Amino acid sequence: MLTLFHSPQSRSTTILSLIEEMGIRDRIDVRVVTIPRMDGSGARDPANPHPEGKVPALVHDGVVITERAAIILHLTALFPDSGLAPRVGTPDWGAFATWMAWYQGVLEPTFIMEAANFSHPWMVAAVRDHKTAVARLRAALDKGPWLMGETFSAADILLHGPYVWFPDAAPDDPVIRDWIARCAARPASVRLRAEDARQMQAA
Repeated sequence: MLTLFHSPQSRSTTILSLIEEMGIRDRIDVRVVTIPRMDGSGARDPANPHPEGKVPALVHDGVVITERAAIILHLTALFPDSGLAPRVGTPDWGAFATWMAWYQGVLEPTFIMEAANFSHPWMVAAVRDHKTAVARLRAALDKGPWLMGETFSAADILLHGPYVWFPDAAPDDPVIRDWIARCAARPASVRLRAEDARQMQAA
């Protein structure tokens, strides 16, 4: 049994978008929970099994899986016919897994550091900076039109996300902005943003 713990307008929306794109929503029980939010609203939900009270959390037969990249790798391996990731064990899957790890370890941290106007030599030495991360995105998209080449994948779902939630932070680069817009315009993404907005209004 698969259960996803989700809170609207949060990181778990990425996983719901993936589930919609994969066509497996009927295979997963989605449970809405509250989380503490940056504006001080919300609270930790005792029903949420995430060890830090965050989302997403995926429970598979009693085992808790957290972190978006890990959940994406797990779901795309469980449902290999979805077309959202290469076959496990192929060279392309290695490249796909690289994007997953790079997002968690580089892109999101450098994005947050830039947004917080924070810099430190140790962090720059370890993960570089957002400008360097953006250059890597651009290099991949120059080979086009998606991060994995000709095929839209879960890598696009994960990596474009911060720029949808914080559009002012999107790089001033027409190639990257076009990629963000194409990802955001996919029917599953549009549908889920509207669903999230309705849930937030009803809360």
